Amino acid sequence: MTAKECIVGRRSIRQFTDQPVSHDLLEEIVATASYAPSWKNTQVTRYTAVEGAVKEKLSKLTSIFPGNTSRMESAPMVVAVSVVKGRCGYERDGSFSTVKGDGWQMFDAGIASEAFCLAAYEQGLGTVILGLFDVEEAARLLEIPEEQELVALICIGYPAENPEAPRRKTVSDLLSYKS
Repeated sequence: MTAKECIVGRRSIRQFTDQPVSHDLLEEIVATASYAPSWKNTQVTRYTAVEGAVKEKLSKLTSIFPGNTSRMESAPMVVAVSVVKGRCGYERDGSFSTVKGDGWQMFDAGIASEAFCLAAYEQGLGTVILGLFDVEEAARLLEIPEEQELVALICIGYPAENPEAPRRKTVSDLLSYKS
């Protein structure tokens, strides 16, 4: 599969089969995603795999957007994405490198999450990234260390659907040139 095929073919999957995701396969996906670029190669993204009873409790914390609850219940596994705080966007003396401050950690988490989703897709798995949930309660439930910030939840499993690609904006809408 080429990079283009992977990027163009991947969809957000919202319904999954009951087939579990093997831990060996998940480790291979994380190993691939670890090559995502990060601020000064800080590699701040962390993953927590959630299954079983803890996943069921976690799904209750997504009722902010009810559709997310059914997505999490359908998925055999959810991966919590967190970042180590205080590293992205900083200089060694603790000052910010740019006006974006610590916003770079979210940028890095986004890059790593997309790399994770593409690596999963290449292995025949589907994913959907969820952002609407009770972050504080979820972090507490998952025992995310205090030095980390919970960013997103990714449902992962074998797809039970094959959605069509949504309409995309044209290149002329997305790209401009200046000289």
